[in-house]
Amino acid sequence: MLCCMPGVAFVPALLVSWSSAAFIISYVIAVLAGHVEPLVPYISDTGTKPPESGIFGFMINISALLAVITMYIRYLLIEKQNESSHFVRSSCNMFSLCIGFMGCIGMGIVATFQELAVPSVHDIGALVAFGSGVVYITLQSIISYKSCPQWNTYFVCHIRMAISVISCIAFIPMIVFASQISMTKIDWTPDEK
Repeated sequence: MLCCMPGVAFVPALLVSWSSAAFIISYVIAVLAGHVEPLVPYISDTGTKPPESGIFGFMINISALLAVITMYIRYLLIEKQNESSHFVRSSCNMFSLCIGFMGCIGMGIVATFQELAVPSVHDIGALVAFGSGVVYITLQSIISYKSCPQWNTYFVCHIRMAISVISCIAFIPMIVFASQISMTKIDWTPDEK
């Protein structure tokens, strides 16, 4: 199995590094080109106009692929551990994997359909990506608790659950505030609503 192959631990680290680079590079290009203000722009704003839109789209699609690989490795790892311990139903593990893959598809949609070009598709992709991400993280936290103490420490489980709770709390205002606005442009003047 892939999860038993030495060296696959670099994949999650590569995912985090590549995704961070995608956000930072597109941000720097967007600021230098004068397309966004340097102080805390929306992530999607930094990938709306060329040339940063192409770089952002390409790099986020690679991030989605790396996330799929990472989730599949995690799935295989749990399946292998579950052979001897039977701590979780295989269907629960598969359901978690499918939810994670949905989030990756949402990431691909966000990367492909820019915020201002096709806003409704971009927003649906973001909703799928973030919503599925919150559910995936929560399911993985529950699976981690079920695998304690043989395959995880309670400390790791508590950290994962804390990340799940923070993600869930952050997701709620995102939905509320996103539903209150309609993004039609990046640049605003003081006399506009």
